[in-house]
Amino acid sequence: MSQPENIDLEKQQQETHDFHGTHKISRIQTSGDDNEILHIGDTKVLKQDLIAAFGGSFNPGLSVAPSRKFANPSPLGLSAFALTTFCLSLVNVQARGVTNASGVIGLAYFYGGFIQLLAGMWEIVVENPFGATALSSYGGFWLSWAAIETKAFGITSAYTSEKDLENMVGYFLLAWFFFTFMLMIMTLKSTVAFFSLFFFLDITFLMLTIGKLGSSPNCSKAGGYFGLITAVIAWYNAYAGLANHENSYFVPKVFYMPGTVFAK
Repeated sequence: MSQPENIDLEKQQQETHDFHGTHKISRIQTSGDDNEILHIGDTKVLKQDLIAAFGGSFNPGLSVAPSRKFANPSPLGLSAFALTTFCLSLVNVQARGVTNASGVIGLAYFYGGFIQLLAGMWEIVVENPFGATALSSYGGFWLSWAAIETKAFGITSAYTSEKDLENMVGYFLLAWFFFTFMLMIMTLKSTVAFFSLFFFLDITFLMLTIGKLGSSPNCSKAGGYFGLITAVIAWYNAYAGLANHENSYFVPKVFYMPGTVFAK
């Protein structure tokens, strides 16, 4: 059996807690004939049980594979997000002169909202907290946007001033900009496609926020164009999660971000 090998999987120190206090783990050791066993503190994990970052499974970094067999829900959630974003973004850029987004409300309720929320819940089953947080939250985003646009909820009619309504929607979009930024910085060690999804989505929210709070139609239209780019990238990640050599002649090549952590 070979001697244990030190692997610096994380440059920063990771902290773990026990009942008696706190101790720090700065390096990870391996053992076994082929160094196939990772020792992370008191935990032993086989390298083959680790999965790398991949947008098609909404996995932002090196992690342990799920302990139970379950289909990957990420492509469904990504597809729901992409299609709804694509349609609303066409309205935001005023494609063919369309400025009324009422036709997107049904999509926002049932596909971008409800179906994406279900996908987020299923991410919990496959033990993916990032995917669960992101997909469930953006499902909630579409449901709440649809509620704002639905007259029966009385949200828009509650504002007597159009300016107050615009500002409130601006605050709503600003909060989603901050939330998306938080998720984006957690994809810096994932894949280029996965990082690009959150980067362009964050720019989309920023442009739409400025459009509302700054009363700038040009920024709102720019947000629409960035939204179209975001939708295409989301579809690409969904396709990457579905395509394999058994069902497609075109399997996307994975390009990793600098600093991505791998099981060596």
